[in-house]
Amino acid sequence: MKNRSNTHLIEIFMGKHNTSDGLAILGAITGNDPKMLTMISEETEKLKIAKTIFTLRNQAGLSQTKLAKRIGTSKSVISRLEDANYERYSLSLLQRVASALNNRVEVRFVPLISKLPCLNQHNPIIQSKES
Repeated sequence: MKNRSNTHLIEIFMGKHNTSDGLAILGAITGNDPKMLTMISEETEKLKIAKTIFTLRNQAGLSQTKLAKRIGTSKSVISRLEDANYERYSLSLLQRVASALNNRVEVRFVPLISKLPCLNQHNPIIQSKES
C-alpha cells in the first residue's frame, strides 16, 4: 500500500472522501500520537504472528491438536498462539512451531517510525519465512 499524505487522511476523517481502508481511517484518527502508534504497532504484530501460525498450520493440513503433538505441547497452547490477544510468546516456542510447519522464525530490528507501521516498508518486524 502506498503512503497517503496527511491532508488526504484528514479529508477521509472529515468525511470528504469515502474509504474502507482501515489503516487510512486509523491514521486519520490517531495522527502522530506516539502512544497510539506504539499500541497499533504492537497489536498489528500480534495479529500477524497469530494469523501466520493459523495460515501455515492450515496450509500444512494440521489441526491444532496435531500441531501440538508435533511440538510436544497442548492444543490450548496452539490456540493461544493463534489468538491475536496473546502476548506471551517465547522465541523458543515460535521456533518449534515454525520448524514443525517447515519454516523458520526471523527477527529483525528496524528503525522506529512516526507513521502507522502497516503503511511502512519496514513492516513486519517478525516474519516467518520458508527455509
